[in-house]
Amino acid sequence: MFRFRKQLLPLLFLLLTLPAAALAEKGMAVDPMECLGCHGDKISAEKFGTSPHGRNGCTSCHPEGADLLRHMTGRVKLEKVQCGRCHQQEHAEHAGSVHEAKGIGCAGCHADIHAVTGWRQDKRVVLRKCIGCHPQQREFLGSVHGRAVLAGSRDAADCSDCHGLHAVRKVQSPATNEGRMFHTSACIRCHADEEMMARNNVSHTAVETYLESYHGKGYRLGFPERAAGCSDCHTAHLVLPGEEPASTINRSNVVKVCTPCHSAATPLFARYYAHGSHADRENYPILYWTYIAMTGLLVGTFAVFWVHTLLWMFRGFVENREKQAALTEGRLHHVAEGGKLYYRFQKRHIFLHFTVIISFLGLSLTGLPLKFSDQLWAKTLMSFYGGVHYAGLIHRGCAILTFYYFLGALLMSVDFLFIRKDIRGNFLQRMFGPDSLMPNLRDARDVAGMVRWFLFKGKKPTFERWTYWEKFDFIAVFWGMFAIGGSGLMLWFPELFGRFLPGWMMNVATIIHSDEALLATGFIFTVHFFNTHGRPEKFPMDFVIFNGQMTREEFIEERGDQWQRYEELGITERFSVARPSGVLYDFLFKGFGFAALFTGLTLVFFMLYAFFS
Repeated sequence: MFRFRKQLLPLLFLLLTLPAAALAEKGMAVDPMECLGCHGDKISAEKFGTSPHGRNGCTSCHPEGADLLRHMTGRVKLEKVQCGRCHQQEHAEHAGSVHEAKGIGCAGCHADIHAVTGWRQDKRVVLRKCIGCHPQQREFLGSVHGRAVLAGSRDAADCSDCHGLHAVRKVQSPATNEGRMFHTSACIRCHADEEMMARNNVSHTAVETYLESYHGKGYRLGFPERAAGCSDCHTAHLVLPGEEPASTINRSNVVKVCTPCHSAATPLFARYYAHGSHADRENYPILYWTYIAMTGLLVGTFAVFWVHTLLWMFRGFVENREKQAALTEGRLHHVAEGGKLYYRFQKRHIFLHFTVIISFLGLSLTGLPLKFSDQLWAKTLMSFYGGVHYAGLIHRGCAILTFYYFLGALLMSVDFLFIRKDIRGNFLQRMFGPDSLMPNLRDARDVAGMVRWFLFKGKKPTFERWTYWEKFDFIAVFWGMFAIGGSGLMLWFPELFGRFLPGWMMNVATIIHSDEALLATGFIFTVHFFNTHGRPEKFPMDFVIFNGQMTREEFIEERGDQWQRYEELGITERFSVARPSGVLYDFLFKGFGFAALFTGLTLVFFMLYAFFS
């Protein structure tokens, strides 16, 4: 009897409100109070009315119910609500989510849909919803993020900040590239916001210092498979300040954090500055002064040699014009048998220089993309190599070649100083003699003479076997091996060096290796290329290093003092070439030389673009 009355009352109410029924017949919305006549025992009229959906009415979600007469008589049944009709963006995001794949629809999170009030940017609402289904992640509540969320912070990360609100993706294994990217990008999204970090008293340099590290460069280049990400050190959910004993970055726990990747890590090794900044003089004075020293070396070296190059370039063009005028007027002095060939380099010198070219280009092509990891060209090169790991293998292979030619240079130096019979004099005479690459007082006079020539104050100096810029290149190899080679070995074998050196020495080694490599590449591809190939009298290339031969005219004009000494000793013809190098040899090695030159100049363009872009 009671059930009959419950069904009868809405029908009577409907008959008394014919205008509303007429509207229903036209498919238009009806007054929610008519629906609540039947459904009022399950749906609170007050809560529904104050909810966002209350402003739309029942038939916004249940359009089939607009015809109340057919609905009440059972001829029309309400279908499953299609939330996406109104919430199109959220529906599209949810459609590709892990929740949709597991059959969790809108009501899974918005259970009491008729009384929904919206989260009003209160992250505690989101946190409670997620923890309700994922109780295993309750440890998040004790993290710095969870505590701040529970305290009402709108900046602190809740579950949705990392995983998304509707487009929740399945968390990939950290062993996959996608998983490793997520474990870092989720953190960077907030920590790169300097304004947000400032108002929450959190260091804003964390992202910058991470991206400047080897790990961060691998992430930025898109190959994080062998590089530590944020959650590898800080964990994904239980992120705690370093001063708390349970924190993974607490000094007592850091070694455990390092050992999954660095199995031989020691407490000394773990003193590495994970977020040390060379710009922070107060907290990292050693890094600061190392950076200042390397910057001074870079600026000073380039300033001196680039000015030298520009002056030489201008003076060389003027000299060429003078020679052209003299040739036209018949005043140019011709050297007898000027085309006759003489040896300047022996086969071992040519082979050693060939090794230098291969190793240096290989190191530059694989190292510079790390230096400029934010550049598109760097990412393209890394993709070509197959990733940071394979680029590293190539880089280390070329480093082995570098140690080989350095050892070769040492052995030839020992041979020159102590063994060779064709070099006269004792040790000091050999060390500072005209055939030695050791700088001496003559070089100072040559430098002064060249400057006077640059400024049109004197004649161009005549040189001996080695010029001062060639000696500088040779001596730079020894400094480079100490700076680049030493720091490179530390970065290659950090666990070995971490047994007796504090970890922050790896930070120092990174600065030295990076800046010294920049100095070397910039110097070789600009100053050395000009001194050797780009000066007006040699442009576009001096081929002597590839076949070891030069003409008599070049010999007398460029190294007049050496020619005169050889003439006085009567040994000039010992160096005459019996048979010139073959056409095929010249073609192949000239092609190689131009390819190397073009590669170096291309890298210079990329470096300049990176600095100014």
